[in-house]
Amino acid sequence: MCSIVILRQPGATYPLIIGGNRDEMAGRPWKPPARHWPERPDVLGGIDELAGGSWLALNDTGVVAVVLNRMGTLGPEPGKRSRGELVLDALDHADAADAAGALVHLDPAAYRPFNLVVADNRDAFWLTRRADGTRIEIERIPEGVSMVTANDLNDDSSNRIRFYRPLFAHASVPDPAGGDWKDWEKLLGSRIWDGDAGPRGAMCVVTPTGFGTTSSALLALPSADHPEIEPVFRFCPGRPDETPWEEVDLS
Repeated sequence: MCSIVILRQPGATYPLIIGGNRDEMAGRPWKPPARHWPERPDVLGGIDELAGGSWLALNDTGVVAVVLNRMGTLGPEPGKRSRGELVLDALDHADAADAAGALVHLDPAAYRPFNLVVADNRDAFWLTRRADGTRIEIERIPEGVSMVTANDLNDDSSNRIRFYRPLFAHASVPDPAGGDWKDWEKLLGSRIWDGDAGPRGAMCVVTPTGFGTTSSALLALPSADHPEIEPVFRFCPGRPDETPWEEVDLS
C-alpha cells in the first residue's frame, strides 16, 4: 500500500475513515480481503501470497493496520522479515494504542524500512523504521485529513501528499451509512499529476515497467457509541480509475 489517506473526526458516527492505494509489481500474487489466516480467525484483509502477510487488514475488535514501503525499498531482502507480518502482529491486539506500544519495541534491524499505520475508532498512530534508523519511531496522527506515502506522515516533499492532501481535505466527506464515497473514489483513481510529476505524482500509478496501483481500499470504523453499526469495508480489485468497487463481506 503506497498511499493512505486517514480522516479522523472524533465525535462523528464514523470517527475513522481510511482510503488507500496499493502500488506493487503487477506479477506479485495476492488475494482480496477475506479471513485468510486460520490461526487468526478474527482478521480480515488482503493477503500477499508470496510472504503470507497483508498490506491492509482489520480485526473484529476494530483495529486496522496498514503497511507501506519507504522510498527505494520495494521487495524483500534476504535475512529480513516480511513487512506484511507487521500488519498481522498489530492485529493480535484489541486496541490500537496497545498494538502501537508493542510494535515500537520490535527490533528495527529485522525489517526493511517501513511506514505503518495502526488505528481504531479512538486513536491513530504512525510508526516508521527509517533506512538509517536505530529505532522504530512513533507519532500520533492528528485530527482531520492526513496522508502517508513512502515518505513521512504529511510530508510535503512527497508530490502525492503535496498535491492530493488538500484535495481530500476539501472533498465531500464520505457517507458510509448512505454508501456515498464518490469524491474519495474519484481521487483514489486520479492521474491528474501523472505528466507533471511523473507517474508517482498521481494517486493511481501507471508505469511501463509493470509497477503500479494494483488495488484500492476504503474503510470506515463506527464510534463506540454505536455498537449496533458494523464497519464498512470496500475494495477495488484493480486500478481504481477503471475497476468497479465491491463491498467486502465482513462475516
